[in-house]
Amino acid sequence: MIVLGFETSCDDTSFAVVEDGQKILSNVISSQEIHSEYGGVVPELASREHIKNILYVYEKGMKDSGVNLHDVDGIAVTNRPGLIVSLLVGLNFAKGLAFASRKP
Repeated sequence: MIVLGFETSCDDTSFAVVEDGQKILSNVISSQEIHSEYGGVVPELASREHIKNILYVYEKGMKDSGVNLHDVDGIAVTNRPGLIVSLLVGLNFAKGLAFASRKP
């Protein structure tokens, strides 16, 4: 079983492809440096950075894994806890991908 996983709960945009719940075929993380000048995570900036980064981490992770979307059995995404504006980016991307590919 191959599952795609998205994580956008705070300020890192992450994507992984996992086989049989144990073998990590790819893991891509895009960290947001923009918050360093503010002394903490700014939710609005975090969500905008997720929007800019999510397609990149997905495409790189799929390429690195060598897996085709046709071979995927399911799509997982973080839905809590976290910054709601950040969570919504990952949730909407994952739900859109699941709908378009007809994957659970």
